[in-house]
Amino acid sequence: MATLFAVGVGPGDPELLTRKAERVLRRVDVVLAPVSNPAEASVALATVREFLDEGRQEVVVHQFPMTSDTSRLTLAWQEAAGLIAARIAAGKDVAFITIGDPLFYSTFIYLLRIFRESYPRIPIEIIPGISSINASAAQAGVPLAEADGKVAVIPATAGLEHIAKALAVYETVVLLKVKPLFGDILELLRQTGRQEATLFAERVGGNRQKILTDFAEITAHSPDYLSLMIIRCSS
Repeated sequence: MATLFAVGVGPGDPELLTRKAERVLRRVDVVLAPVSNPAEASVALATVREFLDEGRQEVVVHQFPMTSDTSRLTLAWQEAAGLIAARIAAGKDVAFITIGDPLFYSTFIYLLRIFRESYPRIPIEIIPGISSINASAAQAGVPLAEADGKVAVIPATAGLEHIAKALAVYETVVLLKVKPLFGDILELLRQTGRQEATLFAERVGGNRQKILTDFAEITAHSPDYLSLMIIRCSS
């Protein structure tokens, strides 16, 4: 039976794909790429396009809207699952590509639940990818953890209260999706004295990559959606 592959394509640099991810992407019949805004290009697809043969392979770009409306999101997930299931039934291997890793804050997590419930007989293989966190730390040469140090990863959208609690407990705090609360986060870092040990990273691995460690430069910057902060103890 044909297989659904969930392929983590890393943060945006084609050279950061694993050898297994590249092999699968070259082999499958169909590649499904998620996009939040149909007017914008898929970052995941741009990352892997050089490995595809679009004369032989079908490339499907499917919108997963950026919204908190559960009904709209559920419809998009179910539509994507139906597209994939139909191609699997036709004997075609399908790769669902996602930036970063398929099981780390990824749209694929919701698809996985649908497939386990509605299409339990379809084989699924998950191929991990390098996260933007690891790539950002590598670009800046900043250790994420050492010895018995503790690390917390928090979507900034969880709120300032959760961020403040993490800063009080963890030696390293990674904040994802910082754009909506960027100004408030900067003020919190000033109040807690963590501003001098802050790394800001945006679109790591792509041609729009930005890595900032100077707090004044971070403060002056207007962040992209694909941005994060790594905050370490200053000592």
